[in-house]
Amino acid sequence: MAPTPPTPDTSTGPGTPPPTGPIAPAGSGTPATPATPTAPGTPGTFTRGRLALRRWRRTRPFWASVWTGLGGFVILYLPLAPVGRILHVGVGGITGMAGGAILLALAALMLLLPGQRHTAGVVAVIVGVASFPLTNLGGFFVGMFLSVLGGSMAVGWLPEKPSPRPGHLRLGRRPAATPAAAAPETAEA
Repeated sequence: MAPTPPTPDTSTGPGTPPPTGPIAPAGSGTPATPATPTAPGTPGTFTRGRLALRRWRRTRPFWASVWTGLGGFVILYLPLAPVGRILHVGVGGITGMAGGAILLALAALMLLLPGQRHTAGVVAVIVGVASFPLTNLGGFFVGMFLSVLGGSMAVGWLPEKPSPRPGHLRLGRRPAATPAAAAPETAEA
């Protein structure tokens, strides 16, 4: 029994070129190559974006801002929750919304203006501690803890110093002595 010849793919219509991309249909005559060729060893778009975010994140108190923002969200969320989840409605609800909004604004301030991190950190700690008696136990202790943690991290954060470029000597420092040069020579008699 003789094998049957392959039938041409006419799903794209006569006269239209075969589709190109990572996988071409069998028998189309085009090789299966990626749509955008990249040289080996070059990072892709996702990797470049991740590295750019890492460089940006290291120039500001990122994690302090994240913890302060989460604490503000917890303190803000509880007064907006259904009545069954709230311990005290009234002044606690109003101060909870105000305290949460202030903490969220301070978290954004830490990210956008890292030079103001000391002021924002101190205010975040004060608002976090004040949320304990003024709101629902500071967001059931979670919001208070996160805002105090984030505020203290913002006060203690220092920007990363750039690494020295290779091949350049620092002024004021002598190069390290080699062991052979450090040992005095002794004359044998």
